[in-house]
Amino acid sequence: KQAFVRKLGIGLAVILRIVLLFVLVSVIEKVKSVLFSIDTSWVAGEFNLHSIIVLIGGIFILYTATKEIFHMIELEAAGHSHEKKKPKSVGQVVTWIVLMNLVFSFDSILSAMALTKNFIVMATAIVIGGILMIWLADRVANFLKKNRMYEVLGLFILLIVGIMLLTEGGHLAHLKFFGHEVQQMTKTTFYFVIAVLVLTDIVQGRYQRRLLAEK
Repeated sequence: KQAFVRKLGIGLAVILRIVLLFVLVSVIEKVKSVLFSIDTSWVAGEFNLHSIIVLIGGIFILYTATKEIFHMIELEAAGHSHEKKKPKSVGQVVTWIVLMNLVFSFDSILSAMALTKNFIVMATAIVIGGILMIWLADRVANFLKKNRMYEVLGLFILLIVGIMLLTEGGHLAHLKFFGHEVQQMTKTTFYFVIAVLVLTDIVQGRYQRRLLAEK
């Protein structure tokens, strides 16, 4: 049911993105208003709803990526193979897909609102993005099944995304540790790191094939 679950999860996420867009348009000032602040000798910051959601999203994505990376490299105990574990239900998987989409979409919707005030334009963009995700989901999944080594690359990219969200959330909250303010990771740095990861993976893959050919 993987293909069906992916389409269902993304479809529900697109609908919730439009709902989220409508809510944010209505309460944008409340999202940006300070909810609480912290000012101690070693940490200080002013937190609004935007910064809190971005920070929680970054922690959530870091946890997910780290857990999956350790899951890949762990040595299984005798008699406890993954085949014996109960598979996740459709509801669980759909919920995770929707949550991940909402974490990523919250910040992008606020960015879209900075570009235009037209609700129809933003909603249309969300729908088009959703259609593209549904169209590409099976192709990406099939590619990963045929090229399993790229799963590791994908998880480390997810790890970098989590770090980027944490720095962005810290910047939005004007978070300071021992008087030093958290600096947001720029998009240029983010794409540079991704490019280095991709190039490293390609070179390592070709080098590994050469070693196998020599053997």
